[in-house]
Amino acid sequence: MKKRLIGGMVATAILIPVAAFAASAVIDMPARTPMTTEQVKVDEVGKSTLEKLYLAYPETKSFEIIDASNVHGDVSKGKNVINVKQTSIVLQEKGGTGKKITLHTNGSTGEIEHVIQENWEPKEKSLITLTDQEIKTKVNDLIDKMYGNVEQYNVAIEQMENPNQKTWMLNYTNEMFKEPVFQVFVQDNTISLTKIVGIPTAPDTPSNIKVEGLFSLNGKPDYTADNFLNDEKLFALLKMSPPELKQELAKGKTVVEIAASKNVTKQQVIDVIAETQARGQLQGDGVPISEQSLKEMMKAIEPKLLPVIEHRTETKW
Repeated sequence: MKKRLIGGMVATAILIPVAAFAASAVIDMPARTPMTTEQVKVDEVGKSTLEKLYLAYPETKSFEIIDASNVHGDVSKGKNVINVKQTSIVLQEKGGTGKKITLHTNGSTGEIEHVIQENWEPKEKSLITLTDQEIKTKVNDLIDKMYGNVEQYNVAIEQMENPNQKTWMLNYTNEMFKEPVFQVFVQDNTISLTKIVGIPTAPDTPSNIKVEGLFSLNGKPDYTADNFLNDEKLFALLKMSPPELKQELAKGKTVVEIAASKNVTKQQVIDVIAETQARGQLQGDGVPISEQSLKEMMKAIEPKLLPVIEHRTETKW
């Protein structure tokens, strides 16, 4: 089990109540600061997290916030020091015995990195009584609603060698990345999902320029495109704000066509986005950024960009 777990999970997964799935090492974490329901609702990260949850699962609007906290500080991981900034919110159906969901959000990027669903299936037919395919379907639904377009991932499921409890591990992969994008554990009546990697955002891109749902793919907002196109250097190249780009895409234009109207070539668009993505990926992997490594990563990313910048949105927003 330990060999198959992703090493990068340890520092963040230790914050999750079910961290025993993912972390055996003891790490000194910064102290968590409790938050009241009122504080969560006025906090920028808290508000954004709740909005995403309510959009994915409208029924949770009636749930109570039973616990919330944030943490900010440095964590030592080997020779590296990781700055952890995270907001955690736990909601449960009123009455305290029904469905429960826990969300851990990166306080710097605003991305929900961990989701834990508990007791969303009836006790008489809990998750561990389901077939592998039924478990996949449940997890697929969670990923699709929280992150969108689960179809772009390949999934592998296996039952762990755990003599005490039945535990399944699911790895969701995309050919662009060496590691799984999502790693999920199913145990008892709980789904514990961790977002391991993703198409990274530029490290210097402020969170306030984020715009979601720039266009749709297969009838759903394409969050992969959002990750590519929410790029400060791209906005500067096109001399457009994020809302202006979204408005132009909603008219049925492609990014390439919008760029051409600004006398910007397709290759210029590719180079700007690919460099941002390549730097973010190399930094995330802990690889030194040299001219050679940057060029190789940009070359690998380029084919992934073409379908995005040449895509014509299917839904007029």
